[in-house]
Amino acid sequence: MVQDLLIALIAVVAAGVVYMMAAARIIKQYERGVVLRLGRLRDDVRGPGFTMVLPVVDRLRKVNMQIVTMPVPSQDGITRDNVTVRVDAVIYFKVVDAASAVVRVEDYRFAVSQMAQTSLRSIIGKSDLDDLLSNREKLNEGLEIMIDSPAVGWGVQIDRVEIKDVSLPETMKRSMARQAEADRERRARVINADAELQASKKLAEAASQMSAQPAALQLRLLQTMVAVAAEKNSTLVLPFPVELLRFLERAQLGQAPDRGTPQVAPGTGQEPGSPAPAGQEPGSPASAGQEPGSPAPAGQEPGSPAPAGQEPGSPAPAGQEPGSAGQGPRSPEQPPAPGPDAEESDDLGAWRHFARH
Repeated sequence: MVQDLLIALIAVVAAGVVYMMAAARIIKQYERGVVLRLGRLRDDVRGPGFTMVLPVVDRLRKVNMQIVTMPVPSQDGITRDNVTVRVDAVIYFKVVDAASAVVRVEDYRFAVSQMAQTSLRSIIGKSDLDDLLSNREKLNEGLEIMIDSPAVGWGVQIDRVEIKDVSLPETMKRSMARQAEADRERRARVINADAELQASKKLAEAASQMSAQPAALQLRLLQTMVAVAAEKNSTLVLPFPVELLRFLERAQLGQAPDRGTPQVAPGTGQEPGSPAPAGQEPGSPASAGQEPGSPAPAGQEPGSPAPAGQEPGSPAPAGQEPGSAGQGPRSPEQPPAPGPDAEESDDLGAWRHFARH
């Protein structure tokens, strides 16, 4: 009898141990347990720790409550300004209601992934290329709202959505590169123009200061010569003002004539200091219609006027050079009359005089 009781007790203990092993469940800290008894949802959601379920009647579903990081596959789309792009993103979400995540949706991960891909294509079609490249924060907020709206009923909360990369065609990349280069060049030109404006103002101030002291300009010229000579150049080019040439020209006209240059007295055709011709008093002008230095015609005093009754332009009497009563022919030693080339010859003479000195 005692032996039978002992065997029965051992059998009960073994059955209890088997039952406990079949009914015991361990739920981790980041998990929640949803119990379905005979297919019906139990109101109580099991928390972390040790819990018991009926081995045959109850069925426990563990739901992870951690934040899930899910990459969204790359989606091809056309932006609002008709540019083909390829965009991929990443989504962060977590389960806030374990019962709804188990009962209301078959696979909440797959549902969130598909919803994210659809919303991403929709955002691409509603946005411009510039927004995708530079205004991603606003697009991320809009994408989060579009995914979070249906996910609330699934017991899932969308924490954050980020557009990770935007791939552009090669032709669009080259076009954008040219645009950026043109913009950089425009800004460089504006900066150079601003620098030229500031430099011109400073140069104007320097010129006004140098105009008060002309020696400052000469010192600046000498400094420039020193700077150029430091480069070991064999040729040095200096500016030569035209006003200096004109000053030298005026100085030559007012200077005494050189000894080696023959001078002709005006109106006589002969050099100063030479003896007067025969029959003419020294210092008296030459007779009208007669070459200076030639003998007077027969029957006419030297220096006397033309005979009366002779018309101007009529043939000259015997022994007289052809010419009018007013003026004889020009002597070879007489300087030429001023003409259009007089200024050019004066400049040439000024240059020769400047080179000789």
